[in-house]
Amino acid sequence: MNRFLLPCIFAFAAAGLQAQENKPVYLDDSQPIEVRVQDALSRMTVEEKARLSYAQGKFSSPGCPRLGIPELWYSDGPHGVRAEINWNDWGYAGWTNDSCTAFPALTCLAATWNPELSGKYGKAIGEEARYREKDVLLGPGVNIYRTPLNGRNFEYMGEDPFLAAEMCVPYIQELQRNGVAASVKHYALNNQEIWRGHIDVEVSDRALYEIYLPAFKAAVTRGGAWTIMGSYNKLRGTHATHHKLLNNDILKGEWKFDGCVVTDWGAAHDTYEAAMYGLDLEMGSYTNGLTSESEFGYDDYYLGKAYLKMIKEGKIPMEVVDDKAARVLRLIFRTSMNRNKPFGSIATPEHYRTAYEVATEGTVLLKNGNGKRQKGLLPIQPRAYKRILVVGDNAVRNLMQGGGSSELKVKDFISPLQGLREKFGNVEYAQGYAAGRPMYGHVDEIPLSVMDSLREDAVRKAADADLVIYVGGLNKNHLQDCEAGDRVSYHLPFGQDELIQALFEVNKNMVVVLMSGNAVAMPWLDEIPSVVQTWYLGTMTGKALADVLSGDVNPSGKLPFTFPAKIEDCPAHAFDALCYPGDSIKEIYREDILVGYRWYDTKNVEPLFPFGYGLSYTAFEYGKLKLSSDEMNASGSIQLSCTVKNVGDVAGKEVVQLYVGDEKCSVLRPLKELKGFQKISLQPGEEKSVTFTITPDMLEFFDDKRHEWCAEPGKFKLYVGASSSDIRGIREFVYNK
Repeated sequence: MNRFLLPCIFAFAAAGLQAQENKPVYLDDSQPIEVRVQDALSRMTVEEKARLSYAQGKFSSPGCPRLGIPELWYSDGPHGVRAEINWNDWGYAGWTNDSCTAFPALTCLAATWNPELSGKYGKAIGEEARYREKDVLLGPGVNIYRTPLNGRNFEYMGEDPFLAAEMCVPYIQELQRNGVAASVKHYALNNQEIWRGHIDVEVSDRALYEIYLPAFKAAVTRGGAWTIMGSYNKLRGTHATHHKLLNNDILKGEWKFDGCVVTDWGAAHDTYEAAMYGLDLEMGSYTNGLTSESEFGYDDYYLGKAYLKMIKEGKIPMEVVDDKAARVLRLIFRTSMNRNKPFGSIATPEHYRTAYEVATEGTVLLKNGNGKRQKGLLPIQPRAYKRILVVGDNAVRNLMQGGGSSELKVKDFISPLQGLREKFGNVEYAQGYAAGRPMYGHVDEIPLSVMDSLREDAVRKAADADLVIYVGGLNKNHLQDCEAGDRVSYHLPFGQDELIQALFEVNKNMVVVLMSGNAVAMPWLDEIPSVVQTWYLGTMTGKALADVLSGDVNPSGKLPFTFPAKIEDCPAHAFDALCYPGDSIKEIYREDILVGYRWYDTKNVEPLFPFGYGLSYTAFEYGKLKLSSDEMNASGSIQLSCTVKNVGDVAGKEVVQLYVGDEKCSVLRPLKELKGFQKISLQPGEEKSVTFTITPDMLEFFDDKRHEWCAEPGKFKLYVGASSSDIRGIREFVYNK
């Protein structure tokens, strides 16, 4: 059915009901949603209630047609509204009006360390989803970055639960103000793509509560998320999407979540568990609907006719059925039946501006000389070089293609090469390496002769250039930054390490620009003068990159995860294969709470680049830390402040980071943990004061024996710095209960 006809049909149905029943309460917007939900439930049959809980198409689930309650429409993904998918299979529908703005991937958003910008991102993507008449947007992703080999890290917000929590909340709030539900994913412990459908994770309660759940909790308790997407993997023997601990005990119990738990597509595996352990909506299960691809139809879903049969046999209590139906109705009233939602807009100048701001603020300057023998090359003055050569497949590649569910059909795309040519004039290009077509599930095999020829051409041109800008990294192909497969190596693919080295041998004036959603090895780092990490920047890629490289924008991004010097330094890889990737059946998180910088700090392992790291074209000087009191009790708080001054020649932004460390504790704790950050803008010579409020909850760990959060009395340290390794000041205080 053409969805553009649906509002008319629903209006006629509603008018008929009003004539017959004197305006049903559930259609009266002046009534509270809970009153409307209960009213609708009272009018529905058991069959109608059960039918709310499973799909009617690839990206749609039903309402109650008899009562004029409309269906729900869903869309991938977290950094752009995906092109329209066919009703019953995964093919694209071939519409001509479903192009969108591609916003930078969420790793880039996290790298901005700017919650205000996250809110602008959520508002803009919500407007695009509304324009496309979507009710549920499948994002944001907040799974924790555990290993740089995870193919889907680019969709998430880094290794730290506090950073991910602070960045996801404004996104969700502003998205949902458009009448579009966030579907926060993937709940929980979906930290790899290899064997994602069945890998059974063993993790301690401490790590679960301290590392892997806080961003989801913030999404629910502070962001007010209307849906949560269950993940594919298992936890302690049971699939996460219908897991009693995750859904009933924690999500709906401890956090009081009143929304829907929706499966990832095909993540349900058992009717009774799905019914009893918190799953509300089943999408994308083993059937492809009504096509010849499958003998099954939608009624054969786990929450389909088998669920209804168990209800009628008395195996599923009616309070469970009513609770599921109420949650779906609540979602419908908040979205598709919300008469006050805006119309939306798509690919507007305002959306492009937001995409540009995220792209520029999330770009991280990793290296710009070494301050001694080596001079940095950035920023590049527009007329400083007569002959500029751009090398690399990513300089011309549309990185919104591939990647699985994150693939986007963009209305406009400015490539890096286009942006650099517009900025610097006549720029020559050499491909340098071949990466193959963007594909899901398999990769092109590139003949060695082709690779050799491309490399030789690039090196020859580099020898005659005044400046080489290398634009490489990863892309959205299978076994790189892509759904359903992890990377096979920490090194750059397609012989890029060797290519970079060969280019440098003939031209020392070289800037390396890496586009990826993951950390990569850099065996050439000591030699290359300037290195920039740019992520997947979306529609405005080329303009954002050119403005940063030229100095029109001063880079202010900070890494949302640690770059290990070698893969064995990463905590998930520091043990046996059962720690990562598992034995194809089971996996044990042996690093426990020591994820990311917590591991590097506590184990005294030197990273390639630390968490929170990022350079600027200016410099910032931190003043002495001032503490309002040297003691704090359980009902109080203290303030920590310091000044930050721009001591350089250009305006810039700095992220001031607060870490807290427990000096002595009865359990293992990290050296320090991120508990606050502020991003400030400073003109040359300008100084500002930054103040953090420290409260008792910032000192707590999760006591898995008593199943509660607690802070033990004693001495604590407060660290303020420009990264987890670049600490500019330390103060101590005593906590008394």
